[in-house]
Amino acid sequence: MFDLIVRGGTLPDGRVCDIGIQGDRIVAMDDLGAATAGRVVEAAGDLVSPPFVDPHFHMDATLSYGLPRINASGTLLEGIGLWGELKQVMTQDDVVARALQYCDWAASMGLLAIRSHVDTCDDRLLGVEALLDVRERVKHYIDLQLVAFPQDGFYRDPTARANTIRALDMGVDVVGGIPHFERTMADGAASVTELCEIAAERGLMVDMHCDETDDPMSRHIETLAYETRRLNLQGRVAGSHLTSMHSMDNYYVSKLLPLMVEAEINAIPNPLINIVLQGRHDSFPKRRGLTRVREMLAMGINVGWGQDCVLDPWYSLGTADMLDVAFMGLHVAQMTSPQDMRTCFDMVTVNNARTLGLADYGLHVGARASLVILDAGDPIEALRLRANRLCVIANGKVISETPRADATLNLPGRPDTVRRRHGAG
Repeated sequence: MFDLIVRGGTLPDGRVCDIGIQGDRIVAMDDLGAATAGRVVEAAGDLVSPPFVDPHFHMDATLSYGLPRINASGTLLEGIGLWGELKQVMTQDDVVARALQYCDWAASMGLLAIRSHVDTCDDRLLGVEALLDVRERVKHYIDLQLVAFPQDGFYRDPTARANTIRALDMGVDVVGGIPHFERTMADGAASVTELCEIAAERGLMVDMHCDETDDPMSRHIETLAYETRRLNLQGRVAGSHLTSMHSMDNYYVSKLLPLMVEAEINAIPNPLINIVLQGRHDSFPKRRGLTRVREMLAMGINVGWGQDCVLDPWYSLGTADMLDVAFMGLHVAQMTSPQDMRTCFDMVTVNNARTLGLADYGLHVGARASLVILDAGDPIEALRLRANRLCVIANGKVISETPRADATLNLPGRPDTVRRRHGAG
């Protein structure tokens, strides 16, 4: 007898099987027609996926849109300035309340692992304390990794270095940075070196806001790849955004990509935010603002889509839906072949799990029993529809259910109901 059986689901690779769950583990994947369980969830051909994973978010700022004002220009730099104003007036209780509300959204969307940057350029470390509290509160259903992020520059802000180290001492998981925001290119490169050394000394991962700019001469990813190899951090380092790469000389990129491969750098483009914030100084032609996703994938670099922002100083939309993120990504990167679209689905599931180093992730016997049943037949259909999450299971417990959203029609000679799944009537 199982605690829970998910019956007749279609896996992302097309196999149809039952999934038997005991406690917080998947213990069987087969035809379990004769088995009994405390509860049976009928998937009936619906897509069963491992949970969605967001490798890049800012939970301390989320759901703060309009506080204390709106980003009128829509630029990255005004957003950073606006965040500086918000930091002066927000409270710890406010950050906790907004973050928990976002985690509710995430749970309902099957987003069960999030890596969030948290600003360390605040002597109170108010956001750090708030998100450490939230991490503890949601740990039974969401894996929340925190990145110590010196938003105003590790060297540029006079207390950022000390505060970043304090945040790591308090239990923040990952070392972050923003080298392109330092006063000089030399300071930016030096910050990458020191931050990677701190991570190596502590045995931590690195996730660097890297070259989030239209400037093709912002090349801190090269330093990040070098330091990753020098300090034996291969596989534990991520470069987020990397938008300057869209403007770089092709010959230089032909040198850069192999360096990233050697260092086993994980790349995190954020298509919703990159397409909104980058290219703001262009007239026409206007650059898309997305890094070279297809080229990195072709080189074997692990690339995963990130959400980055929801209703905050930088972005006025968002719903915690990683299928929305992948949907935008496949359009901007022109990844529209069937294989490319399936890759985009992997880029919000398995690829991102690899970046976060999630143990026991996936759909296999012995894996953690966290999964999502979607109103779709396969990953491509899930992307096309941004499919409803019919059921979300976290660590063996059903935590969210959504009714199937068929529309009722009143049209002579046509069906009574319609479902936008191809061939579903």
